[in-house]
Order: sequence, then C-alpha cells, then structure tokens
Amino acid sequence: MIDLSGKVVLVTGAGGVVGAGIAARFAAAGAHVVHHRGVEDGDLRTQASEVVARAGALDAVVNCAGVQPVEPLPGMTIEQWQSVVDTNLTAPFAVTQAAAEVLPAGGSVTHIASIEGRFPAPGHAHYATSKAALIMHARAAALEYGPRGIRVNTVSPGLIARPGIAEEWPSGVARWEAAAPLGRLGTPSDVGDACVFLASDMARWITGHDLVVDGGVTARPTW
Repeated sequence: MIDLSGKVVLVTGAGGVVGAGIAARFAAAGAHVVHHRGVEDGDLRTQASEVVARAGALDAVVNCAGVQPVEPLPGMTIEQWQSVVDTNLTAPFAVTQAAAEVLPAGGSVTHIASIEGRFPAPGHAHYATSKAALIMHARAAALEYGPRGIRVNTVSPGLIARPGIAEEWPSGVARWEAAAPLGRLGTPSDVGDACVFLASDMARWITGHDLVVDGGVTARPTW
C-alpha cells in the first residue's frame, strides 16, 4: 500500500459513488481527505478559490465532480450543453488554477475523465466532448505547471459498478462484461487506486498522462 500519511488531498464530487470510492482509497493510504461536493454554476473562479482556502494546505487534488445526462444531440439546447461543460470542464479548470497557487513542488492534480473522451456514446455528445477537453486541459496544465513541480494527469474510467445498475441497464452491463477482457465492471476502488498512484511519489515523473482504467474494453476491436 502506498503511504500518503501527512498529505492533504482535496476530492471534489466526493458525495458520488466514484468520488466516495476515491476518497476512501486516499484515506486508506493515510491521507487527510477534504471532501467537497463540487463547484457548480455561478462564479466558478470565486467558488474554486473558496474550496481551496477551506482545504488549507494541499498536496493533491482530484477533480471528480461531474454530470452525465443523456440528451440526443439533435435538439440539444445551449443551456443543456453549457451546464455539462461548466460542471465537467470549467469547474476543474477553476479548481486547478486555484489549487496551483498553494500546491507545493511535487503536488499533483488528477482529473476524472472517461473513455468517452475518445469513444463517445449516443446521447452523450456534451459529456464526451467535455471529457475529451478535460484530457487536453490536463496536458496543457502539465506543460505550464511542470516548471513549478506540479503534475497534472487524468484517469479515464470505463463503466463503473453502482447500486442498481444491473437492474436498470441489464443489456448494457451484459455487453460490457462480454466485451471487457477482464470480464467485469470496474469498481470505485479501481479508480481510487489509480488516483492514489498518480498522487504518490511513485508517479513522480508522470505528468500529462491519461491513465485508462477500463478492464481492457477499449483494446477490443469494433470492426
């Protein structure tokens, strides 16, 4: 187990299934975890600064807060598009910018992106676009914050198990399990362990990287 004793980690979206799993894995590694629901709507820059200020000293940030509505692209309104982009992309930008003011050399930021940042699903045009942009934001931030010793990466999960998903979407779960070489859905702990690794000294020379955590499903050819 990686030892993060004495480290302070801010996890946004920690009230959700994946966010809670990430926070739990950091806590298990000995970190002091600052939970936050997320930065949404309104003055994102001011909210982000307030979140970071409440956390105090920081060693790592995980931007996990996000939304995933299903809306067909034809007929999607500007408001529907903007709501997803604000939550999934602009808020992590604002949190990262605020956190970088207090992160020490060796500090890290990890965005939770998605394999949909590369392989979109129907009804997720706004979601997939926001996640693709989030991956690029991390690379751009890695470039500009690297000289200060701050690393920025993304973790792109595949389908993650949550209570009730097998009953709500049996066909999708069955297709996933059949397609994934490892034969199962992911767990929040799978994502959390990837985040703990990226925040640790074991990843000290890793920045601008997108770590895919999908059980190998994107390795399967679709033709």
